[in-house]
Amino acid sequence: MGASLLAALVVAVLVAAVARRFDVSAPLVLVVAGLAGSTLPGFGDVALDPDLVLFVILPPLLWSAGMESSYVALRRNMRSIGLLAVGLPLVTTFVVGIVAYHTVPELTLAAALTLGAIVAPPDAVSATAVGRRLGLPRRTMTLLGGESLLNDATALTAYKVALAAAIGAATSWGTALGTFALAAVGGLVVGLVLGMLVHYVRTRLDDPLVESAIGLVAPFSIYLIAEEAHGSGVIAVVVAALLLGQRETQASYATRLQDKAVWKALQLVLESFAFLLIGLQLPAVVGELAGISAATLAISSAAVLAAVIGVRIVWVYGCTYLGRLFTKNHEPPPSHAQVFILSWAGMRGVVSLAAAFGIPLITLSGEQFPGRAQLCFLTFVVVVGTLLLHGLTLPWFIRVLGAEGDEAHSDAIATAAAQDKAARAAAERLDALLAEQPASAEVSHRAADVLRAWNTRRRNAAWERLGRDEEDIGESPTSAFRRLRLEMLAAERETFIAERDAGHIDDEVLRTVLHGLDLEEATLNRD
Repeated sequence: MGASLLAALVVAVLVAAVARRFDVSAPLVLVVAGLAGSTLPGFGDVALDPDLVLFVILPPLLWSAGMESSYVALRRNMRSIGLLAVGLPLVTTFVVGIVAYHTVPELTLAAALTLGAIVAPPDAVSATAVGRRLGLPRRTMTLLGGESLLNDATALTAYKVALAAAIGAATSWGTALGTFALAAVGGLVVGLVLGMLVHYVRTRLDDPLVESAIGLVAPFSIYLIAEEAHGSGVIAVVVAALLLGQRETQASYATRLQDKAVWKALQLVLESFAFLLIGLQLPAVVGELAGISAATLAISSAAVLAAVIGVRIVWVYGCTYLGRLFTKNHEPPPSHAQVFILSWAGMRGVVSLAAAFGIPLITLSGEQFPGRAQLCFLTFVVVVGTLLLHGLTLPWFIRVLGAEGDEAHSDAIATAAAQDKAARAAAERLDALLAEQPASAEVSHRAADVLRAWNTRRRNAAWERLGRDEEDIGESPTSAFRRLRLEMLAAERETFIAERDAGHIDDEVLRTVLHGLDLEEATLNRD
């Protein structure tokens, strides 16, 4: 199994690389590749371990999404996110549970509600991975991201309550509410305390390598501690990530550069592995369906998938338009295209499969869990069905409805204004420092002339990007400066490499000087 998992991980990254190279949706390609690979020897026995997903894959992905999220934007849209992250999973649990109870004879009501809780949340992996590529508007991505960050906590808590009832553990409404409150409050407290602790430790180390290492282990530790305290590991990781994301500016530039590179790579690896794992579970879910009528499976699958999709559409439209009638909302109404895209972007993912495979085989009474095989199969149908249906149709809907994000121009104007203000502040700081220098400090004044030219170039660059294309007005001074300096950097790099090859400098010296050149090139390309 270990070798198969390692091979699956390697294949996932290679498939994702090919998909990115040809600019196609990597999640969809990976799911299809997993479905095809499940029939090959060595891959058909790759079973999805719930603990692997919940304790290894989920925490870092939540952490990465939380670090990239805007606390200000989430707070501004808290009402809408709350309706999506708390209200919608609970409604979906109930509606899907009732539909499954009436279409799958083997399921008890508690088992059917367990299925509803399993397929209720669009997971963080699917929403962020697919949404980023589709160019969705920022507010839509904020709502989808905020929903996916928090709805796992709601759904997994409902799952625990429904599963307890299904296996015969006594539960009541009071117990259910207590479990939910403990999960929410416990996760919030653990996330705040450990998030501040991690921030305190990292800001006092002054060691970018160790700081990044602490950031890598933090989500796993926070998730585990919260779960051991009977809180929500999801909420704890998200809260801590949001806290550290807001205070990221207090870290050193080296830590920020290193964190960004490390987390982007890790995110790609884990997302690719998660999507491939989904497709590889086909033999596991089909192998347990012996003796079950194909007609029953077809009817129940269609009914449950339709319920999952339909309840989201009804909920999003109802909360958007009916909610504005009964509440004071001074914000401009969202466009019809944005509402539809939000209602249609309900991809499920690997967390749902992990929850389904985590259902015990027997109840506390020693009997077989009612309808477990159908429950796992229906979860697989919902996950693959929503990924393929929504993933394949969303780009088309976005183009037809004109729902692409239009923030690029406004962002450019805001960036240019901020860059202009920052450049003025930098010039004032330089003048103040020069005023403190002795009049004879000729070297400082010559350096100041270079710095003023550099500062002016950066100030003008942001405004130049707002103008016409270079095909219309020719090469701008900033573009010419960048092109020439990049060519100079390339020549320096070639010279250093040639000196290393000739044995005049050591590899360690080469890596040091290349790092400096790389940082300067990154700055030029950023401009």
